[in-house]
Amino acid sequence: MSQKQACEGFKTTEECAAMLHAAQNLNIPVADLKSHVTGGEQLEGAIHACKPDADAPAEASKAEQQARSDLKTQG
Repeated sequence: MSQKQACEGFKTTEECAAMLHAAQNLNIPVADLKSHVTGGEQLEGAIHACKPDADAPAEASKAEQQARSDLKTQG
């Protein structure tokens, strides 16, 4: 899946980047996590749905922080 394909359906680049980080951090297939997030779930809920044993609030926060960091360094 290309970066463009991965980010289709997201409102912002930051949302897409956070989803990608969460998928990588937790070893969740991107397509699975993306389907939950683009289907209307918040990242935390999507993480919980895909990996119930993960600390979803902490993992969502970590992924969002990583995404913000990525976007800062690109600017």
